Amino acid sequence: MSEKNILLLSIKDFLTPKMLKYSVLPLVISLIVMYILFFIIAGIGIEQLGTLQLQSSQTTIENGIPHTESIDAKLEGSAIIQFLMSYAITSWLATFFIYAIGGFLTIYISIFVAVIIIGFLTPFILRELQARHYMDVEMIGHSNILYSIFLALKWAATMILLFILLIPFYFIPLINIVALNIPLYYFFHKMLTFDVSSNISTKEEDKQISFFSANSLRVKTLALYLISLVPFAIFFGAVFYVIYLGHTYFTEVKKIRNI
Repeated sequence: MSEKNILLLSIKDFLTPKMLKYSVLPLVISLIVMYILFFIIAGIGIEQLGTLQLQSSQTTIENGIPHTESIDAKLEGSAIIQFLMSYAITSWLATFFIYAIGGFLTIYISIFVAVIIIGFLTPFILRELQARHYMDVEMIGHSNILYSIFLALKWAATMILLFILLIPFYFIPLINIVALNIPLYYFFHKMLTFDVSSNISTKEEDKQISFFSANSLRVKTLALYLISLVPFAIFFGAVFYVIYLGHTYFTEVKKIRNI
């Protein structure tokens, strides 16, 4: 099956009533989690402004003798917010940075959360694809819950390590955009391909597909990841991602088994 046909078939399957129903669950759960996280992150940003130490001095001359008076003021907690918000420019800047950073982190966390949630729906989505198009392909699978949890924790730890190792690149314009996305894309690629492959293929078949179709899979998951960076796209597209990769793996398994 050509790549164009896989894409068109994936879109057609995604628009069926059953698949659209599957899309509702990750959408609702993700939106609730993201709504909560957004305001938590924004709230932490406000609290972390900490304290502001204001110092000013005023010099007056009396009888030809200069006198200097120093004034110290310390703003804490909500006081610093009141101080910033009392001026139009500082109010706008403070609001912009707090919610821009909060929004940025929310998009990244939304991808992480959506990938975790869709993992629970993957077996049902793939069985539906099998019933519609691949009755001749047995879904053997090669994983269990404990092994899946172990791999998820392993990849999450690697993602965090990559975030730390790439810190020096975060301060270089343009390069920082790539550096910030590498860790999360790594986790996204690993989780998504594993969720699909572990439900369809045997361990040996998965190794063959990963070896001979490595570049093709990376291109596909990279394209899906870039789409996920569009706000709210991951909420609607998570089920489509599984369908798209599901067709890919079913097609490759058929080739290996000469079906």
